[in-house]
Amino acid sequence: MAKRVTLDDVAAHAGVHKATASRALNERTQHQVNGETLKRVRRAARDLGYQPDVVARSLRTASTRTIGIIIPDLMNPIFPPLVRGIEHFLQPRGYSVLITNTDGFDHAESAAFDSLMQRRVDGFILATGRLAAQDFLADARQRGVRIVMANRDAEGGFPVVTADNASGISAAVHHLVGLGHRCITHLGGPDDFSTTRARAQAFTQSATGAGVSSEVVANVALTAEAGERAMDMLIARGGPRATAIVAGNDLVALGVLRSMRAHGLRCPQDISVVGFNDMPFAGDFSPSLTTVRVPLREIGIEAARTLLAAIEGPEGARQERVMITLPVSLIVRESTGRAPRG
Repeated sequence: MAKRVTLDDVAAHAGVHKATASRALNERTQHQVNGETLKRVRRAARDLGYQPDVVARSLRTASTRTIGIIIPDLMNPIFPPLVRGIEHFLQPRGYSVLITNTDGFDHAESAAFDSLMQRRVDGFILATGRLAAQDFLADARQRGVRIVMANRDAEGGFPVVTADNASGISAAVHHLVGLGHRCITHLGGPDDFSTTRARAQAFTQSATGAGVSSEVVANVALTAEAGERAMDMLIARGGPRATAIVAGNDLVALGVLRSMRAHGLRCPQDISVVGFNDMPFAGDFSPSLTTVRVPLREIGIEAARTLLAAIEGPEGARQERVMITLPVSLIVRESTGRAPRG
């Protein structure tokens, strides 16, 4: 078996003291080493094939320099950009991530949290927040676990980084009103998601303020299948029909478009459709989807920045509740048009 290369070996090869080599190879202390020495130590580490002993370092520093990320659905296209943003911020600062998926199940979320705690992660970024009580979060708060909520808020008083959902929906409604639509339906998401609750409330306020007829279909799951079923129901019930749909997210909008095609309805000639998130490939829908663009990567970056500030702040300090709201923008494409006459 080949002998493991140690920090002493790197220091000797570079011709520096072991402490200097340690500082040069640590992202948090490398600024203390002059540029020429830093290059020499890194070259020595590369030439020798040196790999830090992460376990030993974590025992010595009480830090594993890993962050746990819990997301509700790996198949949902909004989460890869968010995770990429988190990694973009953390990796240059010497942190790695462990990602777990819950498929939206409470027991899976609690189990994932416990498993990551056992791996001694330094903190968590959770994209699984719900407004209903989550017992493990209350316990984590009492234990001083560092947590930041990303995209969706939760009970427990943790910091949250989210998008301005209300202004996004308001922009969508005003866009449709400007196109002459006077009967608009919102396919709202689950009531216990802070994001979809804010969107539903903003829809009602905006539609009322604009003086148009409106309806909210509540608790539509945020999937294409659920969007298709909801639209099938609206079409099947007959009577006056909305000329525009504001979907809870882009996947729901995709389901709406499927239902319309199945029933021989054209978008936007018969019904206009607006999504939310501007997920990857929303511009490739047929027709291309008008939607509210959420800065998902930036949410990930800010969540990571907020978490590291808590981790690297004063030991024992209570994590303060803060809400960071990032701006959104309406992206107008082909799925919205003038309201049909009559």
